[in-house]
Amino acid sequence: MSTLLHSRSRSRRDPGEFDDAGEEEMAGLSAKSDGPPMSKTRRDILHQQIRAIKDELGENDEDEDDVASLEKKMQEAGMPPNVWKHAQRELRRLRKMQPQQPGYGTSRTYLELLADLPWQIASEEHEIDLVAAKERLDSEHYGLSKVKKRIIEYLAVRKLKPDARGPVLCFVGPPGVGKTSLASSIAGALNRRFIRISLGGVKDEADIRGHRRTYIGSMPGRLIDGIKRVGVNNPVMLLDEIDKTGADVRGDPASALLEVLDPEQNKTFNDHYLNVPFDVSKVVFVATANRMQLMPAPLLDRMEVIELPGYTSEEKLRIAMLHLIPRVLEQHGITSEHIDIPEPTVELIIQRYTREAGVRNLSRHLAALARAAAVKVAEKDQSDRHTREMQTEVTQMIDHGGGGLIVEGAEVDMEVEAIGVQRQGSLPLAIKPEPLVVDEAVLEIVLGPPKFDGREAAERVATPGVAVGLVWTEVGGEVLFVESTAMLGKGDLHLTGQLGDVIKESAQIALTWVRARSAELKLPVAEAGSLMKERDIHIHFPAGAVPKDGPSAGVTLVTALVSLFAKRSVRADTAMTGEMTLRGLILPVGGIKDKILAAHRCGIRRVILPERNRKDLQEVPAPILMNMEVSG
Repeated sequence: MSTLLHSRSRSRRDPGEFDDAGEEEMAGLSAKSDGPPMSKTRRDILHQQIRAIKDELGENDEDEDDVASLEKKMQEAGMPPNVWKHAQRELRRLRKMQPQQPGYGTSRTYLELLADLPWQIASEEHEIDLVAAKERLDSEHYGLSKVKKRIIEYLAVRKLKPDARGPVLCFVGPPGVGKTSLASSIAGALNRRFIRISLGGVKDEADIRGHRRTYIGSMPGRLIDGIKRVGVNNPVMLLDEIDKTGADVRGDPASALLEVLDPEQNKTFNDHYLNVPFDVSKVVFVATANRMQLMPAPLLDRMEVIELPGYTSEEKLRIAMLHLIPRVLEQHGITSEHIDIPEPTVELIIQRYTREAGVRNLSRHLAALARAAAVKVAEKDQSDRHTREMQTEVTQMIDHGGGGLIVEGAEVDMEVEAIGVQRQGSLPLAIKPEPLVVDEAVLEIVLGPPKFDGREAAERVATPGVAVGLVWTEVGGEVLFVESTAMLGKGDLHLTGQLGDVIKESAQIALTWVRARSAELKLPVAEAGSLMKERDIHIHFPAGAVPKDGPSAGVTLVTALVSLFAKRSVRADTAMTGEMTLRGLILPVGGIKDKILAAHRCGIRRVILPERNRKDLQEVPAPILMNMEVSG
């Protein structure tokens, strides 16, 4: 065995095994170590040989160049000292890795994120012009005076103290009332970049904090990714649909937002993927939601809620004439010369085709009218083009003194006398088309028959046992009909309409109260002794596919039951709301403005409210109150 090893060592030391090129290289190396410096030509030859060897091994100098450029980019990013120390450690680890190794791409992507984040880059802020901000808000949003006032106050504080830790504004209201556009207006007034992050349907905490880099396919959270995309560390960030987050086994995103929205903690926001603190205290956060009830109390405590109720019919009319119609015409490539939508027509659309708190459906109906006008304009343009082509052909034939016409496959010679013919080109065409004037007849053709009319409440309340209630939903106020009927039975109460536990309890309380006070209510003598003797009561809430819950239907349930037992119909122009206790006390409820606006949209002119809700009438526009009778 020792003999074999000795022979192998001799074979490795045998110079005869080297080829001529190897001898030249060894000679060059020995000359470099013992003799004068290597010549430039010899150095170039060695570099070429080294590149050839690296190509054979799959290595490349481009990787080293990329790492060097990445290091330079990281140096220019302006990281804090603790972050830079961490980045250098990761960079040294990257240099020791080969590109073919599994962790090379992950480590490189992480370092690129550190280099791309705006550690020191911020939007250049000019002095806030409150007058210009007011003009911009007025030009982009009609009404909303209370909301605009609060935004101007917010901007005034920012102007006096730019580094002030202002509150996180949360705009709460039904869809289509301008919550997102208000956040964009704030960004414009502050001269900052604007980014929107949608949180609707987010159930994973990692969407906020990011995934840990130990997981395959890990990535930073939406906040860090949004700041990277916007390129500055002080944007206006809109957290849209913050009430639509959920919670499951992967965590609670709403709880992760507590650190983000807390001014005492967000200076060192720690993303799981980033794994180093990042300062998000310079970001102006604005949130939007449809319902406050769905948000956790700690998260709600970190925000200042500004409610945006629905628009009145007059406000919708002004918004349509000033904003919606010009925007819709521009989007469809037509002008006011092609279509004329007068104010009475817009009022008909609002009253008969839309019953919403916002203006989105109104915008869709206006877009349908614009499309009808676009079809007419396109057909007219095509017809005019064909006519001009025919005129050009006839003019060319006249200029040549005659020609042939092809009629049904046969060529017919035709002489054209030049006497009295004016060769001044083709006849002028009327380029300006006649505008499509939208009236009631055009509305029925384009939008179909009206969806709503003023006779709905009168028709449904014509029989005893039916009452009109007012409820609040996430899309604004709504009118709710309550129907009750009696039948032979065992004294049971039946409830239908996809109801929640609270509204079921309200129905039971209402029936108990009516039975206890049947004599005071002067119900028929035959039924005064026992209203439920040998009879069942069935109460139904129409629109059974829509879930319903809440205590505000208590007064409506009592009214429907009294109407049923007394066999007297309720006034069709009256709606009511309020929670009722077992002793008959009427407790206040919320959403008064939205409910009154919903009653006004449905043509109801009399509303019954709890006495303690009268203070909420200050938020209702004066023109609405002048046309309605509110009693408590």
